[in-house]
Amino acid sequence: MASRGHILLQIFVLSTLATTAFSLSPYYYANICPKDLPTIKKLVEAAVYKERRMGASLLRLHFHDCFVNRCDASILLDPTPTIDSEKNAIANTNFVRGFEVIDQLKAEVDKICGRPVVSCADILAVAARDSVVARGLLISDQALFNGGSTDDLVKTYSSYPEAFSKDFAKSMIKMGNIKPLTGSQGQIRVNCRKVKY
Repeated sequence: MASRGHILLQIFVLSTLATTAFSLSPYYYANICPKDLPTIKKLVEAAVYKERRMGASLLRLHFHDCFVNRCDASILLDPTPTIDSEKNAIANTNFVRGFEVIDQLKAEVDKICGRPVVSCADILAVAARDSVVARGLLISDQALFNGGSTDDLVKTYSSYPEAFSKDFAKSMIKMGNIKPLTGSQGQIRVNCRKVKY
């Protein structure tokens, strides 16, 4: 028969696993700051309207952030004597842009929420999602629409943007699950360009 301590240990481990499993959610901010996502969407649409390339730039920024180490917004950090910024990496030179848009999003979301509650990584992920939706058919979609096996998918996403949004959100969550930083491992920066000490 299991000891009382062993049973309590099992309950603790299961509770911890359940809490961790349910802590990542696309609806996390709904109660904390319900105006954050609409604010990001509005500002991203304005940025893409002002400069059509910005949609692709924000998506590329998110992609480069996630596939270096994890989706941690480290690509937004400016170089310092102690930080060798990803911005200066040869692969990113002249290819990543949109930092000013992310700065504007962060400032406005912090203002709307009344304090810094949305992480820079989450702002970057949502901005990437909204930038794709704002642009519609991407040049890469046009390349995929070439009489091959991907034509049906391009047609579906072009005709039903909500299907694209749903699949994109799932993909971003899946990509965000690559070694996600949660709890005390992550940080809510006031300035996305600087590490919070």
